[in-house]
Amino acid sequence: MKASKLRDMSREDLIAEDSELRMQLLKLRFQAATGQLESAPKLKSIRRDIARIATVLKEMERK
Repeated sequence: MKASKLRDMSREDLIAEDSELRMQLLKLRFQAATGQLESAPKLKSIRRDIARIATVLKEMERK
């Protein structure tokens, strides 16, 4: 997800998206631990999306 898209979203939408991504990350971590993970790069992309959301939320707080 691009940061420009995230900046267009409302704060509530960003928080909801963050919690959804964190749940996906948790599920993928369990799959990785049990050896059932099909797409390892997916972990990296979800972590980066979570970081982007956190950055945009911080930017909103500062304004």
